[in-house]
Amino acid sequence: MIRILLPLTLLLAAPALHAENWANWRGPLHNGTSPEKGLPEKFSKTDGVKWAVPLPGSSAATPVIWGDMVFVTAADAKSGQQLAMRLDRRTGQEVWRAAISEFTSDGQYSNTCSPSPVTDGKIAVFFFGTGDLVAFDVGGKKLWARNLGPFAFQWTFSASPLLHDGRLIMEVLQRDVAVRGRGQPTGNESYLLAMEPATGKDLWRSVRPSDAVAESREAYSTPLPFTHNGREELIVVGGDCITGHDPKNGRELWRWGTWNPTKIGHWRLVPSPAVGGGVILACGPKNAPVYAVKAGGSGTLSNKGLAWQSHVQTTEDPAEAAPSPNERDLNSDVPTPLFYEGKFYILNGTKKKLYCVNPADGAVVWSGDLGGKSVFQASPTAADGKIYVMNFDADVSVIQAGGTEFKRLHTANLRDEGDDTRHRSSVAISQGNLYVRTGTKLICLGK
Repeated sequence: MIRILLPLTLLLAAPALHAENWANWRGPLHNGTSPEKGLPEKFSKTDGVKWAVPLPGSSAATPVIWGDMVFVTAADAKSGQQLAMRLDRRTGQEVWRAAISEFTSDGQYSNTCSPSPVTDGKIAVFFFGTGDLVAFDVGGKKLWARNLGPFAFQWTFSASPLLHDGRLIMEVLQRDVAVRGRGQPTGNESYLLAMEPATGKDLWRSVRPSDAVAESREAYSTPLPFTHNGREELIVVGGDCITGHDPKNGRELWRWGTWNPTKIGHWRLVPSPAVGGGVILACGPKNAPVYAVKAGGSGTLSNKGLAWQSHVQTTEDPAEAAPSPNERDLNSDVPTPLFYEGKFYILNGTKKKLYCVNPADGAVVWSGDLGGKSVFQASPTAADGKIYVMNFDADVSVIQAGGTEFKRLHTANLRDEGDDTRHRSSVAISQGNLYVRTGTKLICLGK
């Protein structure tokens, strides 16, 4: 009996050994990775599918998972409302939904449901590009709601909320003047805002100045919590520069910039920052380089504060720039880089190429063509030695992490017939499963 029960006990306990929450859009470590093991390598629309449930509308948001709870947003095509939803992780069944307000679209396949929700297992906070910020308890009771808009953005604003160290933090980097009738006509500030998660009341608000002009003041990035040599920071990128802030009060600790010395006016910034190996990455837009800033700086940094940059700019290289040992296509206009097992993985979504990069010097270990007919704007995620990426057509590729050469393990198309969405949601990893958001469904993949 003992010999029988012991293997059974280990078998039943196995899921708990690797169960990990995915509480925000970049996962438990805020770098796109999870310590999960035993994840699927091969799957299709039918094979390896634990469940697939229809959703009332599209969204570029990444689903977030805590225990047996999955939180998603959706632009309900029938009602015109943007929805906050909770699903059961075990079955995909809808537990509750709440209509927030009317969603809007920019005509470029994006809508105001793009920001990812965030949860701590007690509350779930949803933000929408309309400015609506709403908190629920996990049972679906609305705790509070406020609107942070209007915003001075050319397109639909998208920055995901962050729950960190007892604070709910939002980043708003926008134009100083209204555009297309959006924003305050008397002027607009870029700022960081910290709130009480339980009430939504302000804890602090810190203005973030910028020398950028026009659309280059706009950023769609999310702040990144980071600790280096005991100093806690919030890393913020946008407005032609990257900054570190004290999470207790929002005070700016350091700043580096710029990737835009000629002040080009249409360089909006999409990727969030990434950290690893003692450096902080900022991906310049529109084929500009990737810049690696040495961690631990203070004040206004010169270009001596750079560890490396990926290539020489097409316009004007910053004075005293670090050497450029890498390929010209090592850049990212939209996807946020991944840091996994000592390496950065940078996805050039337009060229459909993935790069494995050493953090110390920016040297390219390997690069590979992902193929397919469409570009990538979803950010790569990783766990269990595998990297997961999805393009506009919902082709999900599995790439082997590490090693000395690019190795594709599998590719499967998960798009439904008639789904005309441009798929931008990153693959979430939790509780031994992959969660893939298409235009029509949420799919749970696993053994």
